[in-house]
Amino acid sequence: MNYAQVDFNKKPDDDLGNVEDKFQESFYEALKQKGIENYDRSVEALLKCIELDNSVAVLYYELGKNYKKLKNFGAAEEALKKAVNKDPDNEWFLDELYGFYASQNDYDKAIKTIKQLVKYHPDYKEDLASLYLRSKKYDDALKLLDELDSEFGISLSRDAMRNQIYKATGRKKDQIKNLEKRVENHPDKESNYLALIFRYSENNEKEKAFETAKELLKINPNSQLVHLALYKFYLDDNDAEKAIESMKIVIKSNEIKPEAKLKVLTDFVSFVGKHPKYEADLVEATALIDNRSNSKTLIELGQYYLAKKNKGKALEYFEAALKLEANNFGVLRNVLLLYIDLQKYDSAKEKSDEVLQKFPSQPLFYLINGVALNKLNQPKEAIEALETGLDYIIDDTKMEADFYNQLSKAHSLLNNTAKAKTFSDKAKQLESSN
Repeated sequence: MNYAQVDFNKKPDDDLGNVEDKFQESFYEALKQKGIENYDRSVEALLKCIELDNSVAVLYYELGKNYKKLKNFGAAEEALKKAVNKDPDNEWFLDELYGFYASQNDYDKAIKTIKQLVKYHPDYKEDLASLYLRSKKYDDALKLLDELDSEFGISLSRDAMRNQIYKATGRKKDQIKNLEKRVENHPDKESNYLALIFRYSENNEKEKAFETAKELLKINPNSQLVHLALYKFYLDDNDAEKAIESMKIVIKSNEIKPEAKLKVLTDFVSFVGKHPKYEADLVEATALIDNRSNSKTLIELGQYYLAKKNKGKALEYFEAALKLEANNFGVLRNVLLLYIDLQKYDSAKEKSDEVLQKFPSQPLFYLINGVALNKLNQPKEAIEALETGLDYIIDDTKMEADFYNQLSKAHSLLNNTAKAKTFSDKAKQLESSN
């Protein structure tokens, strides 16, 4: 009955209410200052809170994060450790302490901390494997990766760690055994075969790689990726028909990346260069692929057709390569010489004018410019270009003779027979000395 006489709205007569207000005020001030990146002031506010009540674990957690921002790493570690000690089962506190140790490359302490976290989420197990790898505890890492693969299946990130370990330790046989086991346990999974083929090839076990590729083709006759390996095996086995068939499958495939297709096309060009009877297949292959994004392949195709004396086709590929590598000296040279050979004198003049802005000390480009100008009946401009180019010739009597021949032609066009003969004689003298 006496309860009816208590005024619940009346403030306490002691100072506990004031303490609580000061605590909350300082705590919110700490969060505010941290939010605007005033970490020093945030620390001051948190320390006031700790003076009022040092039992609240989150204060040390926030203090540790602020110290970390201020690069006061010793104080950060101590604060975070206090937070964990006061609330050992708090995942966020443990995660922050683990992150701190990892950022400081203190792997032993990071490992010790993350072992407390693995019960919360399997991702921490993968992080632990990564820490084992970074600290060169390879056996521990592999054991943990095996557990994770067994529990959750294969993953690209874990395989990347495995491959790092195998590479660092030189355990190629263990790597292959692992992949062989995967093929055995999951005979319907294409990626396992492909990985094993790659590792066999890398380890110079070509027969095993070839057999594995053929096995995959039996299990999955529609596999397209396997032909990335098969075409090379067929080439090594001198089975040209099957090699070409595999190449065409690769080039037509929607599953295979353009870079890989272009690599195959480059090999195709090289193969047909040695076996010209398959040129029709190469023509068909080049029509199937968008090879306009790889200059190396385009240049090789240009060289192939140049060797076949198909200058028009060669020029087409060199011009396409030039769009990707505008300053490639070799390609520019081929394009300009082909313009002259194919009597495209306007193109030769225009392109050589442009190229001389980039390569003003290359005599060949002055010579081509002069030839084009003579052919276009512009002898004065030709003489100017040729005389300029002569100054850049160093120990090349053949090129010098070519310059004099063109100067002779230019003066002949101007009906200056005396000068024309002088340059013609100089050219003959150099030609006879070679």
